Amino acid sequence: MATGSSSRPELAAALHRLRSTLARARAEVELAHEDGQGVPAERLLGDLGEALSLLSEVEAAAFAIVSVLVLDDDERLGELTARSLRRLGFEAESTSRPRPLKPRQIVVFDLGLAATLSESERAAIRAARPIVVTGAADPVSRALAEDLGASDYLLKPVEASDLAAAINRRKEEAQP
Repeated sequence: MATGSSSRPELAAALHRLRSTLARARAEVELAHEDGQGVPAERLLGDLGEALSLLSEVEAAAFAIVSVLVLDDDERLGELTARSLRRLGFEAESTSRPRPLKPRQIVVFDLGLAATLSESERAAIRAARPIVVTGAADPVSRALAEDLGASDYLLKPVEASDLAAAINRRKEEAQP
């Protein structure tokens, strides 16, 4: 599948980092084998985790896979939302605290977390143009969502199909 020219440098960089990480892991296993020692499991697990993360970046760049991060103050609800999205074919994970985003990752953001954000987290969420989900329909909540640069505003409980439609709109908006 062809990639757009804007993703080629990103794809090449991710592939290079993936190759380097796998080569490092292989060298560690080979050295342990030659020395007759056990493989340093903690280091190897770290390398494999990094390789899998890099593989996700490569897949996202090469195949335009939609990766979704569900940020919800209710961990159980966040995981249920992510599970529903995975059933619909999205790569989705959930967390109750912001973390660095993957390239082109779409954020589903529970407005209840807005008050807990640091300025840097607020800036990262704003840059991601999140899909806001909330139980509040009042003007103050809508204004807060606008301040966060929301690409969509959905009221809980959100149907999975409505959320998927919002994700697809956000995906189309983000493509060059």
